[in-house]
Amino acid sequence: MNKKVIIIGATSGIGREVALVYIAQGWTVGVAGRRKAELESLRAMAPEQVFTQVLDVTKDDAAEHLHTLINKVGGMDLFLLSSGIGKQNYTLETEIELATAATNVDGFIRMTNAAYHYFEKQGHGHLAVISSIAGTKGLGAAAAYSATKGFQHMYIDALDQLSRMQKLNISFTDIRPGFVATPLLKSSKRYPMLMHAPIVALDIVDALKRKKRVAIIDWRFCLLVGFWRLIPKWIWLRLPVRN
Repeated sequence: MNKKVIIIGATSGIGREVALVYIAQGWTVGVAGRRKAELESLRAMAPEQVFTQVLDVTKDDAAEHLHTLINKVGGMDLFLLSSGIGKQNYTLETEIELATAATNVDGFIRMTNAAYHYFEKQGHGHLAVISSIAGTKGLGAAAAYSATKGFQHMYIDALDQLSRMQKLNISFTDIRPGFVATPLLKSSKRYPMLMHAPIVALDIVDALKRKKRVAIIDWRFCLLVGFWRLIPKWIWLRLPVRN
């Protein structure tokens, strides 16, 4: 049976690379994002297999556009939310913090709720999101980014519990990459253990195939997160953590 995946935030970075993997594997793929030209470039690779929809997660009509895309694809087995923004913001510029929250919180809720309700009505489905290991601890260099990613971790936990309370057959996967060479890292700084999006995409698809509940990408960042969790708060607050 042909599987159908919808990927939100597929115009660049991890989302686009994951879409390429699913296209290669023969899935019917629905891709959405703000840039029509980038979406159409994906469709051109496999016109009978790929469907597109311009969508901005921060807009009130985003859920409506999601359902339009689902109809184009002919259904949805797997939903992957890859939309996200974040910047280092040492000066706490309010515009940057609010823009981050608009995408990573408001947009996140808008999209995950729409996917949840679709799977609720369908009776089954797999809801996955790409968050970040940055949600594990509060990072002074990127307060809104780390806080919104922590929010995403908690929200997926809550949806998972809610689905069990409602006895729904919905699987959840929270994908938490470390530093990935994508347009999100718009700086000349050198990031530790930097990963490349095509390799990360393969790891993500493998985690989704196995329906892992939480997938930290890759093993080095598993160790890092484990170490972070052992650091007492009073010590963490005094660490000059910088990217």
